[in-house]
Amino acid sequence: MTRLQANILLLLAGAIWGMGFVAQSTAMQAIGPFLFIGLRFAIACIFMLPFALREGKRAQNALSAADWRGFAWIGVILFLGMAAQQVGLLTTTVTNSGFLTGLYVVMVPFLGVLVFRQRPHVIVWPAALTALAGIWLLSGGGAVALKPGDWLTILCALCWAFQVFFIARAASGTGRPVTLAVMQFAVTGAIGLAVALAVEPMEVPAITMALPEILYAGIFSGGIAFTLQVIGQRYTTAPQAAIFLSTEAVFAALFGAVFLGERLPSAGLAGCALILSAILMVELVPALRARRAAS
Repeated sequence: MTRLQANILLLLAGAIWGMGFVAQSTAMQAIGPFLFIGLRFAIACIFMLPFALREGKRAQNALSAADWRGFAWIGVILFLGMAAQQVGLLTTTVTNSGFLTGLYVVMVPFLGVLVFRQRPHVIVWPAALTALAGIWLLSGGGAVALKPGDWLTILCALCWAFQVFFIARAASGTGRPVTLAVMQFAVTGAIGLAVALAVEPMEVPAITMALPEILYAGIFSGGIAFTLQVIGQRYTTAPQAAIFLSTEAVFAALFGAVFLGERLPSAGLAGCALILSAILMVELVPALRARRAAS
């Protein structure tokens, strides 16, 4: 798979997440956040399990115990991020949540330098800041007054940044992206259901009411989109992947216009343009420099 094809997969993941954000927030009108997390990722695990088993049969090398521990650790990070975002939505607005979650676009290159000692391509820095400015404009372009839910969403962004890095390391090293995805779904779903059993009511009528959102979030936003992320990250860098995944905000605005009749103001359109500009930066500038060096 080429880097361009991998980036297209990451764009597709962003599109699926953008459409599923409404389902993620409306489901909590019927059930609690941890029950929603547990059910959606249990469904994601079941849906993708046959593909993981098929991948395992075709694999030339077996996974080591360290590989399985790494996959499980990514599942723990995914749960922490999802829990922070879902609980945060109870006390913050969707607008603030969308913008603050996008902070991971800038956190990824910083973590690469500070924690993993990996310096990204120089174009990543202005591209990440451009993408963040675009997300801010898409969210309304106003001041963000931080509430408890906002701080939880910032924690979510930090978890996403770590998840992007650990996936990049594990997916490229093992060559088992679908197995990695299913393992993280299983861990996240199990922890979510365990917490829900302890702190939330579990009523069948409520679950039935939220079933459409659970199924979409489980099969599409969970099973398919997160698997596309893992596959795509095998062939691109973590900072570039974060920028491509930030298109979630653009697609959320697009689907809001198509399905809900919402219309973007001029600031929102400018935000879309900035995010797309950031994508063009990280896609074209390294390629042009490589071509000049080769010539």
